[in-house]
Amino acid sequence: MILDIIKATILGIVEGLTEFIPVSSTGHLLLVDYFFGFGDRGFGNTFAILIQFGAILALLSIYFARLWQLAIGFFTDTISRRFVFGVLIAFLPAAVVGALLGSFIKSVLFNPWVVCVSLVVGGLVLVLVDSMDLKPRHHDVMTYSIPMYFVIGVCQCAAMIPGVSRSGATIVAAMLLGADRRSAAEFSFWLAMPTMAGAFAYESWKSRHELSLDMHTGGLIAIGFVVSFIFGWIVVKRFLGYVQQHGFMLFAWWRLIVGGLGITALMLGFGSG
Repeated sequence: MILDIIKATILGIVEGLTEFIPVSSTGHLLLVDYFFGFGDRGFGNTFAILIQFGAILALLSIYFARLWQLAIGFFTDTISRRFVFGVLIAFLPAAVVGALLGSFIKSVLFNPWVVCVSLVVGGLVLVLVDSMDLKPRHHDVMTYSIPMYFVIGVCQCAAMIPGVSRSGATIVAAMLLGADRRSAAEFSFWLAMPTMAGAFAYESWKSRHELSLDMHTGGLIAIGFVVSFIFGWIVVKRFLGYVQQHGFMLFAWWRLIVGGLGITALMLGFGSG
């Protein structure tokens, strides 16, 4: 029982810490499962789906006031209405690709080798983009052009490969299209709202027959949910200010180290595979 509580807490921390930064929460959870055997005893697909909702609620709680303003402004303000449509346009490519290819991608690409290689490649991309002498033209997420919203959404589809990172793909795309670091990171939050909520609803529906919870499993999910909410809340509150001052190099090195250690472990035969 104590070991299960520790596992639930660790998984909640991993989900909350990695969901909104460019390091791939899906990839990290997959590696934790593979190398530490967290996929058994109630820590399967249902657990991962439900604790992700904690991270979603953390983001929504912080942005609640702005969401309310957008909801009101949608009917009275052209800029607010245009931004809402922009977020939905950015969300559509991932929704379509996920619905059409989600099962295929999971069956073929969800393995630790793909995760580790993606972490390393993504880390190198972050190093390159963060080191480039870019000249930002956009400093406000609400002033991006409609084509820019769409291209960012198309790039987000790359994050269906575990280890790529949803936020990483959108941030890199936004910066290459002329956004500054802060607004690129902030738009990754806005795009996360429909993307994560949609993925949560879709996965919950697909796994609805697995969602019968006994008291033990329900308690573990509650722990993971609360921990995910707390750490997700901390990350969302701190992330924009950090990247504005320091950039993304910390996350690039995080990816390179985790991916490199994972590849080494796999070559040495460690893990449950």
